[in-house]
Amino acid sequence: MNLIIAIDGPSGSGKSTLGRLLARALGLLYIDTGAMYRAVALAVMESSVNATDDLAVGSLAGRIDIDLAGDPDSLKVTLGGQDVTEQIRGEEVTRMSSVISTIPEVRRSMVARQRELGRRGAVLEGRDIGTVVFPNADVKFFLTAGPQRRAERRFAETSEQRPQAGLAATLADMIERDRRDSTRADSPLKIADDAVVIDSTGLSIEEVFEQMMAAVREHGSEQ
Repeated sequence: MNLIIAIDGPSGSGKSTLGRLLARALGLLYIDTGAMYRAVALAVMESSVNATDDLAVGSLAGRIDIDLAGDPDSLKVTLGGQDVTEQIRGEEVTRMSSVISTIPEVRRSMVARQRELGRRGAVLEGRDIGTVVFPNADVKFFLTAGPQRRAERRFAETSEQRPQAGLAATLADMIERDRRDSTRADSPLKIADDAVVIDSTGLSIEEVFEQMMAAVREHGSEQ
């Protein structure tokens, strides 16, 4: 199946969970584009490259080998052939990825790789999938929720790794991330004109998933 499904939205909107569910239900590759930016961040941290040197970081992003493999529930991320799936979820990498993902050269390198990975059929989630990476995706979703609800979700996900970070700090980090994502010059976070927008503030994961599957089925019936 060469179906391409794009899922965009801000941090904590449920993209990863729902992307995995859709990929598993449809038998498609699941591509967590955020993991790719995290891998670049890790590469920067392990190199002698200055993170504030956009050209050097962009050049590094273009040289390193990043790959995603495995089923949706056990996606493995490799950097230069090494499994970095767990490493890229650390707090320092999270902060670094938020910064380097605003660099145009980095985004261009990752977009090229995402297109290469996804053209055989995939569910891709990120912040510019339906607008930049695959503007002709078969089905596009934009997931959102209120900042407080998204912060609560993110805090629940990361509290074990970041016990020192309270809900208020998580909310502040999220608001700042939203600001960077929506105001960056290259590929800002925005809703594609033909995206199905779902506000999950008062909905369960199952309810959102059913809405998304209904949209995919509707697309199939139109073919």
